[in-house]
Amino acid sequence: MGRKNVSKLKKLEYLNLALNNIEKIENLEGCEGLTKLDLTVNFIGELSSVKTLQGNIHLKELFLMGNPCADFDGYRQFVLATLQQLKWLDGKEIERSERIRALQNFAAVEQKIREQEKAYCLKRAKDKEEAQRKLKEEENKSKMERNHTGSDGHWYTDISTPLSPSEDSKGYIQAPETQEGQCKEKKLDDREDDLEFWNKPSLYTPESRLETLRHMEKQRRDQERLSEKKKKVKPPRMLVTEDGRALNVNEPKLDFTLKDDEKRNQIVLDLAVYRYMDTSLIDVDVQPTYVRVMVKGKPFQLVLPAEVKPDSSFAKRSQTTGHLVVCMPKVGEVIIGCQRTSKPVKSMPDSSRGQTSQRSQQMERLEVDPSKRSIPDVANIVREKKHTPRRVRAEPKIIPSEEEPDFEDNPEVPPLI
Repeated sequence: MGRKNVSKLKKLEYLNLALNNIEKIENLEGCEGLTKLDLTVNFIGELSSVKTLQGNIHLKELFLMGNPCADFDGYRQFVLATLQQLKWLDGKEIERSERIRALQNFAAVEQKIREQEKAYCLKRAKDKEEAQRKLKEEENKSKMERNHTGSDGHWYTDISTPLSPSEDSKGYIQAPETQEGQCKEKKLDDREDDLEFWNKPSLYTPESRLETLRHMEKQRRDQERLSEKKKKVKPPRMLVTEDGRALNVNEPKLDFTLKDDEKRNQIVLDLAVYRYMDTSLIDVDVQPTYVRVMVKGKPFQLVLPAEVKPDSSFAKRSQTTGHLVVCMPKVGEVIIGCQRTSKPVKSMPDSSRGQTSQRSQQMERLEVDPSKRSIPDVANIVREKKHTPRRVRAEPKIIPSEEEPDFEDNPEVPPLI
């Protein structure tokens, strides 16, 4: 926001403008609610400009320390008499007796302040002229350096300057060793210039601050140029080899899970994409043997364990976690015949081996004599066995022997069946 727009802040209560290049207090009349104003370490030399703050009736604290006007004779008395609503000035409380004395001597103090302001303004005008002259000299010097220095940092002469025969015969193509030596010398010169700049005394003026700012900006630009030269171009990430084999790549460094859903005959990829990332920054490409996901330009590629159908695949985002879920139906399984295990072959002599090799080369065919062919009896192919009914054999009767001593033959007892 510019200085002119600050006056539109009606409800602003505290304004800190310390460490700036302010030379005059202005454009603060509209800040009706301003209670504290900090103008520490600026370049305010027109102390009479504090009269513009008389309309800020709520202003209680004011800081003007570190400004040229704070060194004026009668500075504090002038401010106290001009701004009677103040309670604190430069962190020191204003006593009632102090304000009464300032009001009594205001005419004499105001005269002193005006004379000091006039002297300061004359000195300030001279400082501005000197600063402008130095700035022009620096600009001319930098132009000369740009004319004699190319974009690659090498030195060249002006086209209009004639070359002597000796110089023409030598040529201006320098060896790499000479160029490196010049670069080292240039770096040393820059360091010496930097030390000289920071060690030399500077005037307490806005121009000195601006000069310091320009010097720091120049150092920053030079550092950026050096870093750009040192920065190596990163080769593009290889996703597919020369022989067409896809590679596993996880450049965005995202967690993922790959699940084989046998019930639905599909492969499911769950990629932990950032929850609040826009879906427009994600690009999904499903191929028969691999899947590729571009996340903010960084590739994630995964080789699939089975062939899938790209046309039937689909992707969706989880509304809770933000994960990307890619469902890829598998192609129908291909049944591969099992190879029979070969039986161990006994060692044979060389002659038999030659005969067997000749037999294997000739195709053997089975010949059937049609005259001997007979029609099989279909009815008797399956012969069912006739099941004979099992007869229950009568268990032999146990007849006790008469020779037993305890046997008694009672005729009334029926015989056992």
